Amino acid sequence: QVQLVESGGGLAQVGGSLRLSCAASGRGFRTDVMGWFRQAPGKERDFVAALRWSGSSTYYADSVKGRFTISREDMKNTVYLQMNSLKPEDTAIYYCAATSRTVIPTTPSNYNTWGQGTQVTVSS
Repeated sequence: QVQLVESGGGLAQVGGSLRLSCAASGRGFRTDVMGWFRQAPGKERDFVAALRWSGSSTYYADSVKGRFTISREDMKNTVYLQMNSLKPEDTAIYYCAATSRTVIPTTPSNYNTWGQGTQVTVSS
């Protein structure tokens, strides 16, 4: 069973940066796909970015390409989401998720483990 704990959310100005962290523990996550999703009030949970613990494959939503970077630090069992050039529409609760699927999925229903979420607010 994999456990995920997010941190690093907060308040940022438009054009600013934040880095989110997702600490993973438990059995089996080293073969998982790790993803970041976000959910704004009254909206569905949307895919942001994902990577696989083994290898270098990454995948991004079009809305964050060129601004967000997903990475991992194996020694700390942690996945990061570096968010630059933030926009007001990036405001949401950000969730880390894990799945054992072979390919990188972008729909929430394909992920079976979730963190508690961390709030990101971008003000103008």
